[in-house]
Amino acid sequence: MPKRELEDWYNAYSTTIYQYVFFLVRDVELAEDITQETFYRAYKQAARFRQQASVKTWLHRIARNAAYDELRRKRLIAFVTFTKQHEPQMDDLALRSLLTKELHSKLYQAISQLKLVYRDVLVLRYIEELSVKDTAQILGFSESKVKSTAARALQALTTIMKERGWDDEMAR
Repeated sequence: MPKRELEDWYNAYSTTIYQYVFFLVRDVELAEDITQETFYRAYKQAARFRQQASVKTWLHRIARNAAYDELRRKRLIAFVTFTKQHEPQMDDLALRSLLTKELHSKLYQAISQLKLVYRDVLVLRYIEELSVKDTAQILGFSESKVKSTAARALQALTTIMKERGWDDEMAR
């Protein structure tokens, strides 16, 4: 693999990969290490990349496997929001109110109570905004399994939010 191509992939996808990994491991340094490991593994496995999937979904799959390897090793399973250094740059981000941030925090707290597979699907589908097809490729699921898992995850999330009395706040 040409060095330039790897650099292009890193420039295009490193932030997205970092955010996804950070949602899984809840540790800035560990997420950075796993992100680096993802691109190292991609470099080593580039000859086996068949381009049946997009580079983005292939890298997400590598990142997921690397994160799961680390989670199994350290038994860390968590979910949190982005850190300041890796937040997406959006014009309206500065205009968000404290209430909106608090509601996001509550939503992420509720998501952290879900099973890992539910978190995985919610992060990829609704936070990373990947298609059902791309999510299925990353997780190794069928498209119908992604859809049904997403529905169950949203139902479980709604239940958690109702139990905590947060559903009324979120509806505002």
